[in-house]
Amino acid sequence: INIPSMMIVVGGTLAATMVMFPLKTVLGSIKVAQHALKQNNTSPLEIIEEIVALATKARKESIIALEKVPIENEFLRKGIRLVVDGTDPELLKSILRTEVAFMKERHKVGQRVFKGMGTLAPAFGMIGTLIGLVQMLRTLDDPDKIGPSMAVALITTFYGALMANLVFIPIANKLEGRSNDESLIMELIIEGVLSILAGENPRIIKEKLLAFLPPKMRREEENA
Repeated sequence: INIPSMMIVVGGTLAATMVMFPLKTVLGSIKVAQHALKQNNTSPLEIIEEIVALATKARKESIIALEKVPIENEFLRKGIRLVVDGTDPELLKSILRTEVAFMKERHKVGQRVFKGMGTLAPAFGMIGTLIGLVQMLRTLDDPDKIGPSMAVALITTFYGALMANLVFIPIANKLEGRSNDESLIMELIIEGVLSILAGENPRIIKEKLLAFLPPKMRREEENA
């Protein structure tokens, strides 16, 4: 590892990112990225089964009975709490959709930050190359110094491209994919919660929610 080259690329990229975005936004994006890089253990099929079980319990007993049911998913737990409180369907939908919208916006901000870093890293790689070339030209009379200067000139561009294409851009794409996955699950939950509130048949609710899923995932449910 060439420390000067790495410092030019990483330090320059971070400094420029701080200029492009407020510090709070950058730090928030790092937290969002940490969340995105964690393995997503929430399966849409599991959420559907949980919603169907809740609908069955509400139909057999009462909606009030759902108050004591332990629910792991925070968004589903919030939706069921609103159902138990007797919230108007339109108001309930508005509350939950607002949360979905803000989740998407947080992820979009994170994507913009990391895409920006992906654009900046190669640029600072080129800047490092220019610095290395200038140093090399200044030391042409000293052969011992030409090698280190040439190393900075060549490897800094490599580091810039590597950081952009191996770290920053993949994280931005990962955020986009995770945002789509979370959005799907949250839309499932909204539809399921509204169906429970309307007192619909659990089998109808299941078929309605399965329609949200891609064919491959629906076949998995049929074969289960």
